[in-house]
Amino acid sequence: MAEKSARRLKLEASLAEDPGDPFLRYGVAMQCLREGDVEEGRDRLRALIADRPDDQIPAYQQLGQSHAEAGEVEDAVSVLRTGISKARTRGDMHAAAEMQGLLDTLE
Repeated sequence: MAEKSARRLKLEASLAEDPGDPFLRYGVAMQCLREGDVEEGRDRLRALIADRPDDQIPAYQQLGQSHAEAGEVEDAVSVLRTGISKARTRGDMHAAAEMQGLLDTLE
């Protein structure tokens, strides 16, 4: 894997100061995915979901998308279905529709 970007280092430093901040946690996870550190990014998304399963709709979406992009259809479908359910419960119809669109391409 390539060196960590300056952006990722900055996000990680901020997260070290406030490890519970869900926005920073999500930001680091996304930066990991962008940099090709897929497993770390996925692990961070899963941890965020585990800690805040009803609040982290974007984490479900990004985790599902990551699996879909890797051709891991079964994992993608599972994550997306859960994410759609959580999004609908929260009234986030836009996120639910986006995840449903991705799910439709997989099934």
